[in-house]
Amino acid sequence: MQGETLKRWRAAERARLIAAREAIDRSILDSLRRRIDAHLERAFPGLAKGVLALCWPIRNEYDARHLARTLRARGALTALPVVVAPRTALSFREWHPGVTLARGALGIAYPVGSRELVPDHVLLPMNGWDDGGYRLGYGAGYFDRTLASLARKPDLIGVALELARMRTIHPQPWDIPVDYVVTERGVYRRDAGELAFLGEPAAGSPSRLASAVCYADEVAPDYFGAPKP
Repeated sequence: MQGETLKRWRAAERARLIAAREAIDRSILDSLRRRIDAHLERAFPGLAKGVLALCWPIRNEYDARHLARTLRARGALTALPVVVAPRTALSFREWHPGVTLARGALGIAYPVGSRELVPDHVLLPMNGWDDGGYRLGYGAGYFDRTLASLARKPDLIGVALELARMRTIHPQPWDIPVDYVVTERGVYRRDAGELAFLGEPAAGSPSRLASAVCYADEVAPDYFGAPKP
């Protein structure tokens, strides 16, 4: 599937998945968000180190602002994407409470006047996600252009609900897959072009993580409990 046919198909799938997400009761959505926060904290302790880029939530997307507050208290810097011009790469500007915000397209907030940062980790909300780790966004291609332009690739963590899973988005050569997907169920890692579910968080798993830093190929070992014999 390519060209206008693919464009129409993605638009229809995007509308369907957003409608399903927006139909979720706010209290349930908040509960799912807390589960995702816990997965991210336990599996990726390195998010508290360096620069974390997140997105201002719209249309019942995962709200990373709660997690960002926790991570800033542990030493992280947080940034939001800024549209510089149409069909160009995004920049990332530091964001924390007190930074002046403006509203852009779709009502998305972005920082004004704060310093530019280069992200070490990016939390990407996803309208849909497929078995290859490809993300269905809003169709403008900003993140694909941005990630392709960075001299150093950050860790890419896609965040979505299980209901947004698709068999394929019919990825094109310019589509960039994420390294991980985190849902209310747990963590998936992309390996050899396919997502593999790493397991569900162990009940009673300690909040102190074994690793002080989490690299792109390292998930905190105690997140998934004791290894099976």
